[in-house]
Amino acid sequence: MATFVLVPGAWKGSWSFEAVVPLLERAGHTVHALTLTGLGPDDDNAAVATANLDTHAGDVLRHLDRNHITSATLVGHSYAGMVIAAAADRADGRISRLVHLDAYVPRDGESCWSSTNEHFREVFAAGAAATGYAVRPPDGGDPRRRPHPLASFLQTIRLTGALAQVPRREFIYCSGWEDRTPFAELRTRLQADPGWQVHDVPTGHDAMHEAPETVAALLLDERLADASTRR
Repeated sequence: MATFVLVPGAWKGSWSFEAVVPLLERAGHTVHALTLTGLGPDDDNAAVATANLDTHAGDVLRHLDRNHITSATLVGHSYAGMVIAAAADRADGRISRLVHLDAYVPRDGESCWSSTNEHFREVFAAGAAATGYAVRPPDGGDPRRRPHPLASFLQTIRLTGALAQVPRREFIYCSGWEDRTPFAELRTRLQADPGWQVHDVPTGHDAMHEAPETVAALLLDERLADASTRR
């Protein structure tokens, strides 16, 4: 049985995977859904102000340590693609599979800011205008969302090359928001890379809410009619 560690994207906590977790557990797997530093309901302003990408990668690594996890499937949504890449690079072989769920797949020296598109750079800048360190959630959406640490969007990632040793690396591309997605060029890049498997799903960005069964099926290596695979 697999051990899944699910890492939420910007502004979100463990609740963002609430529809997927029971589907994986029902199949007999162990599932850990995380909330990153600064995103918890009890986190104070200091936690938000001081958290960065290294902090969030450390959250994942400490969770592996505390739970004695030695073969994890790391799943990161959106911004958390940065987090799982940084964590996997430092995990000393404890990651057996990476799944970037409509998420950034950074190269050394890149950041979420440099990897995204102009639309989201405007969202980040406008959202941080009030405090200078916390990016408020965009209007609408789940009311549980919280201000996100700006520093985590800006910090560049440092990768040693160990990430390439993870046995399985997958990218799930959500094709239902083509007008705003920052991931179209990334999808093309990874399709040409034999080290990656690319899946397309016809949903908006929050596939785990819109189509949790499809997301769970991909994580469980099942093939659904509405989930197509590209190599």
